[in-house]
Amino acid sequence: MNSITFTITLGFLVFLVSCKNTSEKEEKEETSQKEVTINFKNKGHEMVYNLVQKVGDYKRLRAKKDVVYTYTYTTPDGKTDISTEKYIFDGELSYGNYKQHQRTLPKLEGTLEQSYDGKEYWLKANGKLVNDTSALKSVMFNRPTNFYWFTMFQKLLDPNLKYDYLGEKKLNSTTFDIVKVSFESKNDKPTDIYQLYINKETGLVDQFLFTVADFGVIETPLLMQMDYEKIDGLLIPTKRKYKKSTWDAEVSEAPWILVNWTDINFDTHLKRELFKK
Repeated sequence: MNSITFTITLGFLVFLVSCKNTSEKEEKEETSQKEVTINFKNKGHEMVYNLVQKVGDYKRLRAKKDVVYTYTYTTPDGKTDISTEKYIFDGELSYGNYKQHQRTLPKLEGTLEQSYDGKEYWLKANGKLVNDTSALKSVMFNRPTNFYWFTMFQKLLDPNLKYDYLGEKKLNSTTFDIVKVSFESKNDKPTDIYQLYINKETGLVDQFLFTVADFGVIETPLLMQMDYEKIDGLLIPTKRKYKKSTWDAEVSEAPWILVNWTDINFDTHLKRELFKK
């Protein structure tokens, strides 16, 4: 595999202070060069790296320690979930408090709490633990999925990812670089695929195609479109919509599924006890 070496040269200043016999001091400035080398797998990898630096990489995200926000998910038939999402980035802890859940476990009444505490998943309805196996499977999908969507761009540089540059494509008046991101498969099991449309002018992903292998959504992908907000120095895709598509990013006239993230607050001093049942 060919490697592209990208070298960032950082200058840093070392100040040497020397004292003379008199009360006067002279400062001497010495400039040195420090090299940081990144070995890209290919052009697609390099483009994803540049994208992540633009929105804010995982180091910058982790420095904020945690996040709290409101998650609103609305399907074309008007069914809506509204939850308060809380994550601790170290360990990928994930908690959701659903004050409305018309599409997620709608048969359960009252307020739902879902959580992943770093070791196990749990579910409560009106403060009482729910041990139903089917309901817990929903939690086991929702908790990592919601966390992943929020941190997706940062996690595009995770290990064991494959990158393929698929070329340029013009849609309406915008030209995109298309990069396919996939996961290394274990035992030939199907894995999710993300096909990113990176705007050549802004360097951001305006839309992407994706599969959901856990639910058999493989042959016919979904298309996600996004709008960003700058929050605490990070570019967050807070307004999102998606529906079925083709691999050429052609969608029907069917209505969109809408997802909005609002009231985003970082570094709220969440306690790990919150995530335990």
